[in-house]
Amino acid sequence: EAYLGERDAVIDRALTDYLRELLADRGINRSELSRRSGVNITFVYDIFKGKSMPGRDNAIMLALGLSCDVRETQRLLRLAGVSELWPKRRRDAIILWCIEHGMTRVACDDELYRLGERPLFDPKDDADGGRA
Repeated sequence: EAYLGERDAVIDRALTDYLRELLADRGINRSELSRRSGVNITFVYDIFKGKSMPGRDNAIMLALGLSCDVRETQRLLRLAGVSELWPKRRRDAIILWCIEHGMTRVACDDELYRLGERPLFDPKDDADGGRA
């Protein structure tokens, strides 16, 4: 029963509540999160208002901007309703490695590019509010 009680707490949790908790733990605000993650500031505010949900890459970018560890990142992805990082996928494995090594979003994108994978940040997406 104790285990099921814990599972329910995670399942019923809202993404916005989890993001607010992570912001408070890190001592940063939403505009700083936008700067660190590369996610458009308007889109970040819409996510926090519950008006929008981030796509998978934006959720990963938010996790990197929050300096999340692997467990926190997987939880953020799950709460965003997107697939978790899977180490058997080459791109996901690179991202997981970057997270485990405490890299920033920019450093992670550099690593993805260096290894021939699509970076997380796409300037074209930022022009339309970063809704990828």
